[in-house]
Amino acid sequence: MVVDESLDESFDEDQKEPVPQAQHAPNRLSPLRFVLGFGVVSMTADFVYEGARSVIGPYLATLGASAAVVGVVSGTGEAVALMFRMVTGRISDRTGRHWALSIGGYALTVVSVPLLAATGSLWSAAALIFSERFGKAVRTPSRDTMLAEAGASIGRGWAFAVHEGLDQTGALAGPLLLALMLALTGSYRDGFAVLAAPGIVTLVLLVRLRSRVPVPAAYAPDGAGRSSKAGTQRVQLAGFSRQFWNYAAFSALSVAGYATFAVLSYHLQVHHVLPKAEIPLVYAAAMAAAAVAGLASGRAYDRIGLRGLAVLPLLSAAVPFLSFSFSPTLVFIGAAVWGMAMGIHGSTMRAAVADLVPAGRRGAGYGTFTAVYGAAWLAGSATIGALYGYSIGAATAFTVVVQALALGAFIPLILARTAPAGTAQSPS
Repeated sequence: MVVDESLDESFDEDQKEPVPQAQHAPNRLSPLRFVLGFGVVSMTADFVYEGARSVIGPYLATLGASAAVVGVVSGTGEAVALMFRMVTGRISDRTGRHWALSIGGYALTVVSVPLLAATGSLWSAAALIFSERFGKAVRTPSRDTMLAEAGASIGRGWAFAVHEGLDQTGALAGPLLLALMLALTGSYRDGFAVLAAPGIVTLVLLVRLRSRVPVPAAYAPDGAGRSSKAGTQRVQLAGFSRQFWNYAAFSALSVAGYATFAVLSYHLQVHHVLPKAEIPLVYAAAMAAAAVAGLASGRAYDRIGLRGLAVLPLLSAAVPFLSFSFSPTLVFIGAAVWGMAMGIHGSTMRAAVADLVPAGRRGAGYGTFTAVYGAAWLAGSATIGALYGYSIGAATAFTVVVQALALGAFIPLILARTAPAGTAQSPS
């Protein structure tokens, strides 16, 4: 059964009896329009924080950071964004307050980034980077749970791919604005300050979307009409399927050998491979590639499942050969390859987690998965940054070895019997 806008009653999971939908305001958007709406929200938010991330490496370098420090700061930021989801995902499941957590997380992000304009030291800048990333940790499990519910009828791979495509459109526009500001003023702080405007737009759009779709759970057959009562059930973090843990192991290895853009852009800054106003353009190229790859991989996931992820370690292994070069042409090609890998991470991986855990535990599932993922990214990014300080060859060799291990971890993942994407919630 597909639950749509005409739903007149919902289903209480505990009572197994119909409950009048009147106890909730009805959703006024179709599932696809809700996904598109959240995509626009994420697009404007990405305008803010992806604009800033396009120059974080070079900006930290101007504050005296070494390659190792840039690797640790950027890796820690990603770990904060990912590992804290184990807590925020659990809160999301227990309280059922997906909208409140989403709005709070977006607000923290769009406030932290413009405040970088007022920083003057390395560690105050690092603190704001961590604050922005913590905002992502707060909002993402709740947002992805709502998107997974909307994707029940249109295909979760496609739902996350559409959202990722719009998301990456903002990630393309933000760096272009930063490039313009650097070309006009030469000031990173001016670039950060102007990002306050799309941040305000983000919050206005988010509040409006919440008023139009107060109960995203009504979209999903496996979660239709679950009230906040479902959120009070105790969430256990243990007991996910073997397939889930195989998937987490593969993902952890693939991201451990995947350098953050801050480290890649640090290379461009300190070796003067490109003028500083052109470095955000490299990130914009990466985000354009991410948008296209995210749409393609999300559609492929709905059709062939996890098999499409085989390309991920191959893409990631190629990045350092291109992005750590001293040729502007190769750097832009490397950015596109890096972005393709990012697009696959952003769309397919989120859809897969939704299908590998039970509906009522998606927040905990996302939190657990991303905690593993974040710890691996922190360790890998810090190692790549430290090895880069020793030699580019050492950093490249580390990436290749780790991606080879990721390919090895992919074998048991793909050999295991899996249910068709979007049709089974707890394969085991």
